[in-house]
Amino acid sequence: MTPQDYAYLSKLLNERSGLQLAGDKQYLIESRLLPVARQNDCDSISELVTKLKALAEEPLRQRVTEAMTINESFFFRDKTPFDRFQDTVLPHLLTARAASKRIRIWCAACSTGQEPYSLAMMFKQAKEQFAGWHIDILATDISTEVLEKAKSGLYTQFEVQRGLPIQLLLKYFKQDGDQWRLTQELRDMVHFRKHNLLDDFSSLGMFDAIFCRNVMIYFDSKTKQAVLSRIARALVRDGHLLLGAAETVVGFTDLFMPMPEKRGLYVHAKEKEKKPERRFAALSA
Repeated sequence: MTPQDYAYLSKLLNERSGLQLAGDKQYLIESRLLPVARQNDCDSISELVTKLKALAEEPLRQRVTEAMTINESFFFRDKTPFDRFQDTVLPHLLTARAASKRIRIWCAACSTGQEPYSLAMMFKQAKEQFAGWHIDILATDISTEVLEKAKSGLYTQFEVQRGLPIQLLLKYFKQDGDQWRLTQELRDMVHFRKHNLLDDFSSLGMFDAIFCRNVMIYFDSKTKQAVLSRIARALVRDGHLLLGAAETVVGFTDLFMPMPEKRGLYVHAKEKEKKPERRFAALSA
């Protein structure tokens, strides 16, 4: 792969997904795109780039973008955001949405679905408090391939062992051959949709909480600012934004402010912190 090939692929990825490749990621491109190259009758990355330039085929460009997108995910990943959701966000919603009994949550860049399904399990664990409520969890990703896997709710033994308490595995999954499939009841709680964070959010509607974790660390400053601005418009005034441990709004927008002593949890800049009023069942219950 020539430096020119690398520059072309880096530019293509940034334009289509917002992700930026550092200057030392040739190995990553080769490991992820060589299979795509061979599937399209190319013997090398250089041949794949030549084909991309010559044909400008949208399906091929999409396959290249999806192959390069980071798809790492596991149940209750990093734990802290889910603790924040349980001790701060859920109590607030239980009180603030008592009249409508409706809650909308968006998991952006959901990958293979472990994050939204983790949230669905949390609501099921708090089923007594949310009896009769309508819970709508929207999960989006740029990759059609990972969305299809997420919709199936089928995970390997390795995947269910990463972060998922054994009690929840036995309660919400059934063995399917040598894999585990999430119960239909939980799968019905999550709606999956293809969406690019670089695109307009208006068609998605408004949300009470937005999870956008471990994706903006790959964006440049301008893209971060634009995405956070669109998130602000999609989040209700008393809503909560949850980012990854290595992400922050500081220096990129004044539309959000961090909640004191609640790492990774943000509210609209003019919204005051509200204390949780009720306790919820433990995840392992």
